Amino acid sequence: MAGIKLIHHVNVQISDRDRTREWYENVLGAEFLDRGAINQRQLQLRIGTGEMHFTVTPEAASTGHFAVEVDDWDGMLLNLDNLGVPYSRSPGSVDAPLRTPEDNQYQGRREDNGEHYTYIHDPDGNMIELVYHPLGLTDSAGNPVALADNTKRLRWKQKDYVARIP
Repeated sequence: MAGIKLIHHVNVQISDRDRTREWYENVLGAEFLDRGAINQRQLQLRIGTGEMHFTVTPEAASTGHFAVEVDDWDGMLLNLDNLGVPYSRSPGSVDAPLRTPEDNQYQGRREDNGEHYTYIHDPDGNMIELVYHPLGLTDSAGNPVALADNTKRLRWKQKDYVARIP
């Protein structure tokens, strides 16, 4: 049976393309992906080693949430503070009970792996969970595993010729 390698992208509904691009670039360090004609129907950004696609809809509806792994927890919180982006340990309007001594109203820690987490919302209300795993990633045998290097701005290889649809 064929397996899945990774999630290629998620698509999120938005109401304002320029506002969304600016917010994701400033808050999450996203990179605009210039895909020619595709950019006319959809905003595409690289966030870390993954992609996010955004579709403008008259009444953008936010559902659920997605999570992104950050590489510098304290740096991310400082950036959120500097930009005035509110963040909270609880995804809803009611604070969840504190689970660890490090928990506070702004961020939490998971008991099993020490993961830091907090929640933010983009301008259209889409919920984003920010997570940071200080212990790193391991395989089933406990060996450390490195994530793909994002410093090279990875992207999917493009064809030399892309057919244009009139």
